[in-house]
Amino acid sequence: MFTGIIEEIGTVTALQKEANNLHIDIKSTITDELKIDQSVAHNGVCLTVIAVSGDTYTVTAIDETLAKTNFSSLEKGSKINLERAMKLGDRLDGHIVQGHVDQTAVCTHIEEVDGSWIFTFEYDHNLNNITIEKGSITVNGVSLTVVNSKEHSFSVAIIPYTYHHTNFHQLKVNDTVNLEFDVIGKYVNRLLRK
Repeated sequence: MFTGIIEEIGTVTALQKEANNLHIDIKSTITDELKIDQSVAHNGVCLTVIAVSGDTYTVTAIDETLAKTNFSSLEKGSKINLERAMKLGDRLDGHIVQGHVDQTAVCTHIEEVDGSWIFTFEYDHNLNNITIEKGSITVNGVSLTVVNSKEHSFSVAIIPYTYHHTNFHQLKVNDTVNLEFDVIGKYVNRLLRK
């Protein structure tokens, strides 16, 4: 379980394919606090630490993860939003995030507005995911509030702190991001569809 409050931006140092799996080496300042079998969210994707060496650790993305996320576009030097699993009893500063990406979206517009930024994303509405105005959404692991909710698109307002302390400062129009829709909204949506 995560909150969508990013701790750090990690850097991909190596990628190695093995059958349908992708082993990803990530350098970060939190590596010395990680242990094998620990869950860490990477751009919102919950992956298990399988090795730790110095300031670098390794996780593995399986074929399903590669198909449903933006991980197929990772390359050496890519910046990844990192969040360790929440501790029981901690404040829930973002919202309930499972680390299970529902689908990807494409950034269609970025606008700077008096010191903050509005990012607009478009996603495939045929997958039956929904956003609601002022509801929660996770974009690349970042807990955000939806503005301008439409059938297949939405926007989020990014404050300077979030912009500079996540990989939002590197996002460009046409980039692909990972989305995790609000878990409560997903349950309600499924109940209403029955």
